[in-house]
Amino acid sequence: MTTKYLLDETQMPKTWYNIQADFPEPMAPVLHPVTKEPVGPSDLEPLFPMALIEQEVSTEREIEIPEPVREVYKMWRPAPLYRAHGLEKALGTTAKIFYKYEGVSPAGSHKPNTAIPQAFYNKQEGINRLTTETGAGQWGTSLAFAGSLFDMDVNVFQVRVSYDQKPYRRAVMETYGAKCVASPSNMTEFGRKVLAENPDHTGSLGIAISEAVELAVQDPNTKYALGSVLNHVLVHQSIIGLEAMQQMEMADEWPDVIVGCTGGGSNFAGIAFPFMGHALRGGQKSRIVAVEPSACPTLTRGKFAYDYGDTAKMTPLTKMHTLGSQFTPPGFHAGGLRYHGMAPMVSHAKELGLFEATAYTQRECFEAGVLFARAEGIVPAPEANHAVKGAIEEALRCKREGTSEVILLNLCGHGHFDMAAYTSYFAGELGDYEYDDAELGMALSGLPSV
Repeated sequence: MTTKYLLDETQMPKTWYNIQADFPEPMAPVLHPVTKEPVGPSDLEPLFPMALIEQEVSTEREIEIPEPVREVYKMWRPAPLYRAHGLEKALGTTAKIFYKYEGVSPAGSHKPNTAIPQAFYNKQEGINRLTTETGAGQWGTSLAFAGSLFDMDVNVFQVRVSYDQKPYRRAVMETYGAKCVASPSNMTEFGRKVLAENPDHTGSLGIAISEAVELAVQDPNTKYALGSVLNHVLVHQSIIGLEAMQQMEMADEWPDVIVGCTGGGSNFAGIAFPFMGHALRGGQKSRIVAVEPSACPTLTRGKFAYDYGDTAKMTPLTKMHTLGSQFTPPGFHAGGLRYHGMAPMVSHAKELGLFEATAYTQRECFEAGVLFARAEGIVPAPEANHAVKGAIEEALRCKREGTSEVILLNLCGHGHFDMAAYTSYFAGELGDYEYDDAELGMALSGLPSV
């Protein structure tokens, strides 16, 4: 019985995949936050290097991965695909479960897949300083890692609740040479404004983005880097699914169901979009399921509308599933899934009916993660627990129906820096949060009129 499917370094994809080439309908344009007119490259130049702006607007199916980026990727890519024999046995399921494991990267998650190229393209343009936000710290850790390789200064604004919950993630960022501060902070005008209104604010990704963007636009030698949501980020993550397609063929299988967790959409798109595009071009179709936290239900309860990517309303307006840019989610432990919006490409795919979405509570996701750890030996990150939960539900459905479907999930990172969350779970201290209708209505009432 084969357990892991490994590609040789020579089999690593040489191009990323861009699903925009295969969408049956084009996406809505990105709008300027002030004029509400479609943005041009010059509008984005204060934030991003031109190479990334070109990728952001590209509709080419394949985008070449630069050789220096591929060389760094070799530190952990190609990433392994595992057959979850232990989990199948524990569930007594008739399904075959596979998982693509992205926790083998130095940062412990899928995030370096985009951190490395973002640092590379910025360095090529002579930029030496990057600002960013992070929730749980997976992205901040990854950009700090990339900054250390390309000799760049990295400033990370970490959402306050995660900054307090996960001190070891912060320590890793500092080990790589980055500066990490809790957001909202006193370093920016917007941060000071938020703290003046509420000195104990737990923070949100929207606020942290505002702070990072504010620093970037003030200094021509500083650019902003985003770990999810944007088109170019999702394109970089497609290497996950491209490798998985080769590995499923090695296993002589093809997924009937693909499951990924969703916060901003990067790891979900990474695993799902190459398979989705394969089906759009006439290939075999897989059922695709996005799993999100019930406390931040962007896809299942959000509105598909134009909204700001940040709380200070400094970023361009994108059409996406959103809970409203003023939304502050409760402090649950899957910090990487605590974002008010969903990637425009993922949102567009949802509107086209290319996948379905579901939401689960925090405790049931941790329960799934513990079951996975005891069966497979890997402790998943709280974010990844959502994908595990979704895959388990699909496997149990197969058991009830007596079918033998092939299930593929993206295990997007390990939970080694999240053990405080597991400790709280075992102590019975983790709460389940539902986002109530009154709060949802209030946040959505503030959407911009476009």
